[in-house]
Amino acid sequence: MNEKQRKDALKRGISLEWPPEPILGSYYGEEEVEAIVKTVRASMDPRVGFGFICEEIWEFERAFAQWVGTEFCVSINGAGGGLDMAMMCLDLEPGDEVIVPSINFRASPLAVLGQRATPIFAEIDPKTLNLDPNDVERKVTPRTRAIVPTHMNGLSADMDALEEIGRRHPHPKYGPIPVIGDAARTLGATYKGTKVGKKGWMNIFSFHTQKMITTLGEGGAITTDDRDLATRLQGIRQFGNPAHSYDPKLRGIGWGSNYKMTKIQAAVGLVQIKRLDDLVARRQRLARARTAMLEGCPGLQLPYEPEGYESSFYLYTILVPKEWAGEKRDQLMTILKEQYKVECVVANPPVHNTVPYIAEHAPGQNLPISDEVGARIFCPPIHPYMPDEDNEYIAAAIWEAVLKLRD
Repeated sequence: MNEKQRKDALKRGISLEWPPEPILGSYYGEEEVEAIVKTVRASMDPRVGFGFICEEIWEFERAFAQWVGTEFCVSINGAGGGLDMAMMCLDLEPGDEVIVPSINFRASPLAVLGQRATPIFAEIDPKTLNLDPNDVERKVTPRTRAIVPTHMNGLSADMDALEEIGRRHPHPKYGPIPVIGDAARTLGATYKGTKVGKKGWMNIFSFHTQKMITTLGEGGAITTDDRDLATRLQGIRQFGNPAHSYDPKLRGIGWGSNYKMTKIQAAVGLVQIKRLDDLVARRQRLARARTAMLEGCPGLQLPYEPEGYESSFYLYTILVPKEWAGEKRDQLMTILKEQYKVECVVANPPVHNTVPYIAEHAPGQNLPISDEVGARIFCPPIHPYMPDEDNEYIAAAIWEAVLKLRD
């Protein structure tokens, strides 16, 4: 992006002061509204109501599993609940360990702690922001029960490498260490010819209001090819009764509570799935155009897609130079917000030392790479329906803010 292009973009201005992580990450049209109204009206019969595990939910699960490429999908009330359910399926005991990243939202280590186990933080690869398989292997012990990568900000973790580590270092009692993907931010990404959600023991997705698609603000899904695992997840979701089978012998055989998606959420989700390819393609087009405009901007590390990977760009993640980590990164964000009305988010600082509850219950873990990267990250806004002119304005603002800070 040359100087004239930057000046022209800034002169045009920006149509909207975009939130750094837009509160509605998807798009709703009349089809979603019609699906809601139709489902409500059809539920007014006392013999129908809003159901439990009803046909709309079955249909949504079939459609989502087909889209991801797995045999099973278990719809749930949110990715946080899904991570809790995943940890329950491990039957964790005090002293057990689960490897997670620290550059991440706090949900996965909290899920580990919630099941009385210990999160062990492994370093990330600074280019991808995903778990570094080499450090994961260094952190494996005979107490390791699972590896839980977060597919970070739209880019898949290296699932093949992580699963191979799990096979090379089996648990003395339970065998190969399973890999559980936290895919809350990465719906629509691809990895070596598969969609995120296919590789691993299971993957947990979010349909929160900010995510790639949303089911009325909350919701989620777990995908897997393991029938026994899907059965257990269904039981946990619905008070111990696996919903895929009405075999009386399966009712109440295990612990369960209420982690269900609602009928109306499923009806809306079916419409959102139809939009998903377009929503992902829009994000990818904007992100790649922005990368081309920012190419050559001094010192910035732009989003990286390894060969065989395609990001879905839930967030557009930039790293400032190492010497700008911390205070100068914050100054850059202040310039962008105050002078150009471009607000950015740090997604995410390392949770092992910034979330007090986690630091208290998993103390003494040293992660210099994560600490450094967390002080360099900033994410300017991106949204599938962002106009090209706004995308150009944001790129121009970043250029100008960087140049000002260098002077």
